Amino acid sequence: MASQQTVQEVEESLGQVPGWMEIIAEPASDHSWGIFRDLNLGETELSPREKALIGVSAAAAMNCPYCTYFHKEEARFAGVSEAELKEAVNVAGITEYFSTLLHGNEYEEAEFATETDEIFEHIRDQQAAQADD
Repeated sequence: MASQQTVQEVEESLGQVPGWMEIIAEPASDHSWGIFRDLNLGETELSPREKALIGVSAAAAMNCPYCTYFHKEEARFAGVSEAELKEAVNVAGITEYFSTLLHGNEYEEAEFATETDEIFEHIRDQQAAQADD
């Protein structure tokens, strides 16, 4: 279990020490809390809303029911709508789908990068043309 200082900090932050935090091996318990606290609860470059949507997407792609539940609740708390949650999971799904196609077919990564750069150059050009209209 974590040090007494970490246990106290977890209780103050979360209102309890969740059982899942008690199963973290001793050498990593304090450090694990620090990572969770700093990235999930701390002020970072991403807003709580953005972090929650990323968490939901990653959890869905990993097929983790624990993380999916946690990050959906986190997202709802951050004001994410049910429609936005569904869309985030769909985006994770299509990303996983196309990743499988690319990896399974051993598509050339350099070719993919070149094509992607060309696509976004085209989109930028289209947006610039629309702004000029």
